[in-house]
Amino acid sequence: MNELAEALRRSLDGEVAFDSYTRHLFSRDASMYSIMPAGVVFPRHADDVVATVTVAREHEVPVLARGGGTSLAGQTVGPGVVLDFSRHMNRILSIDAEAGTAHVQPGVVQDDLNRAALPHGLMFGPDTSTSNRATIGGMIGNNSAGSGSVRYGMTIDHVRSLDVVLSDASTASFGPGIASKFDEELSALVAANQSAIAGGFPKFWRRAGGYRLDRLADGPFDLAKFVVGSEGTLVVATSAVVGLVGKPKHTVIAVGHFASIEAAIAATDDALACSPSAVELIDRTILDLSRQKLEYRRLASFLEGDPEALLFVTFTGDTQAEAVALMDKLNALWSKHSHGYHTLRAETPAQQGALLKVRKAGLGLLMASSEGSRRPQAFVEDTAVDPARLIEYSTRFKEILTRHGMKAGFYGHASVGCLHVRPFVDLTNPDEVAAMRAVAEEVRDLVVEFGGANSSEHGDGLARSEFNRTLFGDALYEAMRQVKRIFDPDGVMNPGKIVDSPSMTSNLRDPALPPAKPLQTHLTFLGDMRSAADRCMNIGLCRKSETGVMCPSYMATRNEEDSTRGRANALVKALSSPDPAAALGDSRLHEVLDLCLMCKACKSECPLGVDMAALKSETLAQKHAQTGVPMRSRFFGAIRTLNRLGSATAPVSNLPGRSRFFRKLLGLAPARPLPRFNRQNLIRWFSKRPAAQSGSAVTFLADSFTTFTEPGVGKAAISLLEKAGWQVRLESSACCGRAGISKGLLDDAKRKASVLTSRLATGSGPIVGCEPSCLYTLQDEYLSLLPGDSTVGEVASRVRQVEELLTEAIDSGKLVLAQDSWLNGKEILLHGHCHQKAEVGTAATLELLRRIPGAKVTELDAGCCGMAGSFGFEAEHYDISIQVGEDRLFPAIRAADSAVVAATGVSCRQQIKHGTSRTALHPVELIASCVTEAT
Repeated sequence: MNELAEALRRSLDGEVAFDSYTRHLFSRDASMYSIMPAGVVFPRHADDVVATVTVAREHEVPVLARGGGTSLAGQTVGPGVVLDFSRHMNRILSIDAEAGTAHVQPGVVQDDLNRAALPHGLMFGPDTSTSNRATIGGMIGNNSAGSGSVRYGMTIDHVRSLDVVLSDASTASFGPGIASKFDEELSALVAANQSAIAGGFPKFWRRAGGYRLDRLADGPFDLAKFVVGSEGTLVVATSAVVGLVGKPKHTVIAVGHFASIEAAIAATDDALACSPSAVELIDRTILDLSRQKLEYRRLASFLEGDPEALLFVTFTGDTQAEAVALMDKLNALWSKHSHGYHTLRAETPAQQGALLKVRKAGLGLLMASSEGSRRPQAFVEDTAVDPARLIEYSTRFKEILTRHGMKAGFYGHASVGCLHVRPFVDLTNPDEVAAMRAVAEEVRDLVVEFGGANSSEHGDGLARSEFNRTLFGDALYEAMRQVKRIFDPDGVMNPGKIVDSPSMTSNLRDPALPPAKPLQTHLTFLGDMRSAADRCMNIGLCRKSETGVMCPSYMATRNEEDSTRGRANALVKALSSPDPAAALGDSRLHEVLDLCLMCKACKSECPLGVDMAALKSETLAQKHAQTGVPMRSRFFGAIRTLNRLGSATAPVSNLPGRSRFFRKLLGLAPARPLPRFNRQNLIRWFSKRPAAQSGSAVTFLADSFTTFTEPGVGKAAISLLEKAGWQVRLESSACCGRAGISKGLLDDAKRKASVLTSRLATGSGPIVGCEPSCLYTLQDEYLSLLPGDSTVGEVASRVRQVEELLTEAIDSGKLVLAQDSWLNGKEILLHGHCHQKAEVGTAATLELLRRIPGAKVTELDAGCCGMAGSFGFEAEHYDISIQVGEDRLFPAIRAADSAVVAATGVSCRQQIKHGTSRTALHPVELIASCVTEAT
């Protein structure tokens, strides 16, 4: 392997990684399989791909092409050299709007292509639920489809031509009318197997399994389409010309509510009669799970009653009226035939947002319901039959599961008869593995009986390839084996998929992990620390790049190890070692974790709730136990003490921060301004002003920044609370420990948590604050640092957002906002703190700002600001911090030069000022500026 790695490094411009952590990260995809690769290559161009195949052939090692690594059947795990196209070969080379085509590299993400095509009124037709991280190359490999396939078909229907590297390292172009060196042999093969081809393929059109010899038999040779769905087993594509379709101008969605899955499926015929662009089914299992996740629970507020199933029917049109008319037609038909008990009409993008988010998150939400080692497994989740037979088919399917004692969630594309069914299986239990195989065989036979497809959009991979001989028959299967020999006689290209595959129960991921060794942790994890990391099922939502917060550093680097998935898998490797405590101090592991900003976005945006902030904090603590605590970590961990001393000695204390020597000593970025200490801090102000003598009690948490560097924020909040009738108690004597937690100083944080909890417990009424990262530490880390302490739970239950109390005061008339304030007619842009978004969301802040008369309030979907407490001050992280800010936040603020900027976090306000020269105010400061004196 060392010789192979060195040969690749000499031959490529792209990076080559053969270290054990990188290999482990790429040993997994979103399936239940794991195979350790020889190494990973990140090609920069087609010549790198040629060089990789050349070197791999010389060393008799196979090659495996990979995009987003979201394959569900195990297509993108294997023993050879992995080609990761997503890091560099992700460019859109051109868009020809007149021809309706795009020329792309294989690593282009589907949503990125759609954004580029949008100005031309175009889009890529196949609409996968993973569109924000699935690559076009991966979609070509799997012949992917999605919710819109009833109208737009599958990927095979949109591929125009391909540039490819063959198994002998030569290159070729495939497409209609383009001759290839394979034509003669393929022609003879088709001619010799006409009968097998005619009778061996299922008649149902929506299928992604096997090699598509039917395409060669039914028309002129087009090898571009022929290799679609071949899972990288025949060629490696280096670029593709794909067709684009017109993007609908208007979209509406009808959401039917049903008392059973069968009732929802029965309503599909009426939906199909109305020319929909999609008909999607989700069952109660998914709905219940969505209610448990902050990111997805908004759907529940739109529902009527307690449905067992929902049917999402999407209509499009050139005008809104045209789309609405189709929805009206559906409503009339459902009413006539007594389908469903309620239909929700979502006619605007705002109404549709929460609905689509839950529908696309079905897989992840289902995975989140794992019960220890028993997880929903993807081994019979991609079957499809004629929609007219779907009720009978689903009934028989359920009977199979019941007979084997398995439960499962149901969702899928009802418009094309595709069901995604994930039975719960403990792969570490041999009896359950045997039952899984029995279910797979019975479902395979059921699919054959119904004339359907065993794989309708996710491909064969390791999960289904074994059954292809039974599905297609001996003659057709042998013809497919001959296809493999024609293209790849030496077995270089991703062997073991589609033909000549191992058993579906080989290479299972969970049994390959040794039992987790005991590890004493500071934080409390569900199960243990490895179980918390191993919650990740590699669905890759953390690789999205244009919406939400997760994962800021991945959005900047597009490097797998900088994603939540990459970090979680790295921790699984370390925690599976014979000495996990020692492994948590490994320097390579900390390289992988280094760029985690601990924003907590993964806790809410990851459907499986992988809490990487907590995992990184514990890992740092374990390392400190071995190597000691770095001086800079001690410095930032003691931030309250330093801020208090700085305030007491200001303005003299502001001078050292300007010293280059001082910054270098602590490893601080020279370009980053340090906060300025304020001598007239919040504690001094509070002690000198006349206190309210009556009213309900409220405790204000005086955090280290609101108190000593930005006291104006605290003054505004306390003044508003007192005007609203609250009697404010200032809790300013103890630190919450937030800074120490972020640096892995968990013993110190536990002591601080105990002290502050005891002090807060002596008060009564709500506990509020203006710094989200500090306030929500009481509700999150404290419960983990001090498990079983009833005082902690009582304090956590009292935490409320100051915005909630102020909104209630405005609505009750206790606070009156001026109608002619300076904000009347202004646009207010809100950037919410990441911890706020992860723990409670920004709804309360938005509601407060919307009370300002005449103001237009817009929340920026700008991700993380990139500051992340001390992260943005650290010299080695400064550039990535700015890069994260430049991703979406800075451009959005610069584009709205007349808007007022509001931000709830002190770090966010610092970053906005540094990156855009704009001053961001805390929302309470804006409200305070609008309160009339008559209040």
